[in-house]
Amino acid sequence: MRRDLALILAGGKGTRLEPLTRDRAKPAVPIGGTYRIIDFALSNCLNSGLRRILVLSQYKAASLNRHINHGWRFLNRELDEYVDILPPQQRLDENWYQGTADAVYQNIYTIEQCNADNILILAGDHIYKMDYSELIADHVAHNADVTVACLPVSLEEGRSFGVMSIDKDQRIVEFQEKPRNPKPMPGDPTQCLASMGVYVFKSNLLFEQLCRDATLPDSDHDFGKNIIPYMMQHHHARAFPFKDKNTGNTKYWRDVGTLDSYYEANMDLISVHPQLNLYDQSWPIRNYTPMLPPPKFVFAQENADQPRVGMALDSIVCPGTIVSGGRVQNSILGPNVRINSWAKVERSILFEGVNVGRFAQIRRAIIDKGVQIPEGMKIGYDPHLDQQRGFTVTEDGITVIGKMEHPAR
Repeated sequence: MRRDLALILAGGKGTRLEPLTRDRAKPAVPIGGTYRIIDFALSNCLNSGLRRILVLSQYKAASLNRHINHGWRFLNRELDEYVDILPPQQRLDENWYQGTADAVYQNIYTIEQCNADNILILAGDHIYKMDYSELIADHVAHNADVTVACLPVSLEEGRSFGVMSIDKDQRIVEFQEKPRNPKPMPGDPTQCLASMGVYVFKSNLLFEQLCRDATLPDSDHDFGKNIIPYMMQHHHARAFPFKDKNTGNTKYWRDVGTLDSYYEANMDLISVHPQLNLYDQSWPIRNYTPMLPPPKFVFAQENADQPRVGMALDSIVCPGTIVSGGRVQNSILGPNVRINSWAKVERSILFEGVNVGRFAQIRRAIIDKGVQIPEGMKIGYDPHLDQQRGFTVTEDGITVIGKMEHPAR
């Protein structure tokens, strides 16, 4: 693993996650209270023994850069270990990245200097646990030119991913990016085999393919659309079935591409037996947590005329948060949140610094950083009223309030 390099693509706009991505890159969106989405890919690398990591950023990268600088600068560069951020340098082109392959190509000089035998390419906006060392070992053992991690998904889901067919030796024989009619897996007409956007390349061959693709005027310069289909036809392209690190089965992998899927991923974390276990010390998910006091729950005046009890049930509550006589259930409260007396929060996600006024009621909502909820306000009870207030309401009826907005009753 010492001679391998991980590249994390973290430059996507994430427009379908607006307003959460209005001021931050998609990989920097908080999840589970104290984590950022990119922490899962970074932690997988660290736990897999990969300690040379380059993060390719692009749009709205300030929050992402700050998070990595605060939480991921502990590796020892004298031992050739690092997590470095590569912003667009426009060294080869004056344009923004045209596709995933172009993002790597525009940084090809920096990547070549790492002298890696194999290069692992990851998306910075997926949530899962995976031992990449097993993937790389399989890639090396079978002398593959490229290996693509994959998992079964429904045919409907397959329309959003690269879909492949493989032979008995796990060699990729067909690959389509976001097909309208995905080809079912043999023996299971309800599922197809989808690419996870996790690739391992022989480094020299990757550089060769990037340079070839860059000269093609009609190319999208994308791994799924261009690089992988070409290599399937001309080189040894192999599939690697994904196995969840906790279960050993093909289990938990999420592309939180929409507000509804993002909300569902967070809600899964507060279940009694979540599919993704954040409390597994054998595969820790590292994050940056500032120096904050423990969460506090105050007031237990059940016999008063207006009983107020500071409590949180079936919830995640982060450091610095105070539940001051309010009730929280099935929710995630980020750092430094305050829930004031007689307020009620249900099935919601509150980011850092949210302050919920007295008697306010919040249900099935996502509230971004620093929002102040006025006393007595109701959110998530009337979708039409929420839309009139300027809030985003998703197809599944989740109300979303953007960063630092000031809702008016």
